[in-house]
Amino acid sequence: MDVEELSQRIRSNDPALGLRAVGALHRLAEQVEAESVALAREQGWTWEQIGDALGMSRQSVHARYGK
Repeated sequence: MDVEELSQRIRSNDPALGLRAVGALHRLAEQVEAESVALAREQGWTWEQIGDALGMSRQSVHARYGK
């Protein structure tokens, strides 16, 4: 699903289309977050710095991505 299609679905009066678009956006956000956390760790960021950037505790970020 591309950006234009997501945009159309979000504006749709059909809740099924809107909800599918929300799901796709959620999955994309999770993927971008995971890749950004991995990059930050490769560049020497601490879990605290990453947590601050995400508005989460360092413990929460570490529990989610520290594997």
